[in-house]
Amino acid sequence: EVQLVESGGGLVQPGGSLILSCAASGFPFSNNDMTWVRQTPGKGLEWVSQIAADGATYYTDSVKGRFTISRDNAKGTLYLQLNALKTDDTAMYYCARAALLGLDYWGQGTQVTVSS
Repeated sequence: EVQLVESGGGLVQPGGSLILSCAASGFPFSNNDMTWVRQTPGKGLEWVSQIAADGATYYTDSVKGRFTISRDNAKGTLYLQLNALKTDDTAMYYCARAALLGLDYWGQGTQVTVSS
């Protein structure tokens, strides 16, 4: 059974940092591209970042230079380092497995709230 379990969210002040983790199991993690997506009531779903199986990384423009995606294949864990957080980054953050036809498995999400 494929499982993705996010953790690390919380309340942080603007300019602060968080690191999100996504523990993956039930599939060959190292062979798969992985993605972070966020959702807010006002903006809907937004693709944030992706890391390919070969380690190549991609970011949406609004987080470039502030967020860093990484993976530890030995631990089967995906990470997202969030720096210089803004109120606009407030969202539920999900990790998902990227398949050929889209994101086929999702975690339950972890809430990030940026507020003073």
